[in-house]
Amino acid sequence: MKSDLMKKNFIWNIIGSTFCTFNSLFFMIIVTRINGVDSAGVFTFAFSTACLLYIIGIYSGRTYQVTDDDLEISDSDYIYSKIFTCLVMLVVGLAFCLIRGYDFVKILIIMELTIFKAMEAFSEGIYAIVQENNELYKVGISLFLKAIISLLLFVIVDILTRNLSISIISIVIVNFMVIWLYDFNNLKKLKFKLDKFNFYPVKKTIIYGFSAFAFVFLTQYVINASKYVIDVTLSNESQTIFGIIIMPATVIVVLGQFVLQPFLLPLKNSLKENKSKFLKMTIMLSCAIIVLGILSLIFIYLFGVFALNILYGINLSKYLTDLLIVIVGATLYEITVILSTSLITMRSTFSQLVVFIIVSIFTYFTSHFMVNKYAIDGAVYTYFLSMLFLLVLYIIIFVMIYRRYKFKGDRK
Repeated sequence: MKSDLMKKNFIWNIIGSTFCTFNSLFFMIIVTRINGVDSAGVFTFAFSTACLLYIIGIYSGRTYQVTDDDLEISDSDYIYSKIFTCLVMLVVGLAFCLIRGYDFVKILIIMELTIFKAMEAFSEGIYAIVQENNELYKVGISLFLKAIISLLLFVIVDILTRNLSISIISIVIVNFMVIWLYDFNNLKKLKFKLDKFNFYPVKKTIIYGFSAFAFVFLTQYVINASKYVIDVTLSNESQTIFGIIIMPATVIVVLGQFVLQPFLLPLKNSLKENKSKFLKMTIMLSCAIIVLGILSLIFIYLFGVFALNILYGINLSKYLTDLLIVIVGATLYEITVILSTSLITMRSTFSQLVVFIIVSIFTYFTSHFMVNKYAIDGAVYTYFLSMLFLLVLYIIIFVMIYRRYKFKGDRK
């Protein structure tokens, strides 16, 4: 029975995560095909910005909540903190748009997508509670419903209106309805009741989770830094092309989530046993990412350009090398995600923050130099170099923290 539940959790997590993550790819294809290359450039930049702001909304993230053993902090406190961080996310998004001086249409699209991602961020607080009760499959079902209904409605509305803003509003409505009718119902079935607001533990979640939030936020900046340079130096069409080239990295992200999410609790439990089991699981997960990365490289080399040309209706033949570089970079990044998760489980977050501050500074200067000199190719080079530098630093800090950490099983 327990084995059946684990299979169910694993399968639905794969289905939900796949559809949810690939929706950004499908949205991009739809917008490019229906609204044109210029609008697609605005959309891909707006979506990337919303994803960066999303990190404010999820703050320390589901991993931190699921693995948290602090008895003073309840799931209700995490829900309250999510409400606060999502509001901050919206305010920061609007301030960013005003400071950058975008026109009304671009501000509207960025803010609509930010509201959409804020709903996703809030849902993560609910998903953590469901996952803690070993019902990860319900999270997968929720993600699947949101993704498939949003995609279908987005296509229909965009075909009928050819209006990007109205089309985005449709997916905001879908996400609200699924949260209201399905996600909240899952909490009721778990007999979850929202406790009375208590400022101290909510403040504690914000303070304790800051390092985790900061390094994840900087992660997104490192990944998307080139897009912000392209936004001010190149055209919307260049933004579209780079968005398409970088999109296959989504495959690695999805595969990484397939590998990682079902093993969060086992990883947490192995921490309580001994060093060798914890290290073995970390290495096993990393090796799985490497294998999947190699398979993705082979696929992209054989079919990548052909598939993208058909999907987007743009000739990308000269960008094959860039696509392969992106896949290698994405694989390096996903290995750091595994190491990061292990470090979070050991409650080592400040060291990761230091790493990302260093890499962010490196990426900032590298992206400006590379994009200005090599245009789209420079953006790809920046991505790869940043991921390589990031992995090297992560391996160093993981080895240092792992050696110093006192495992409970080894204290007996």
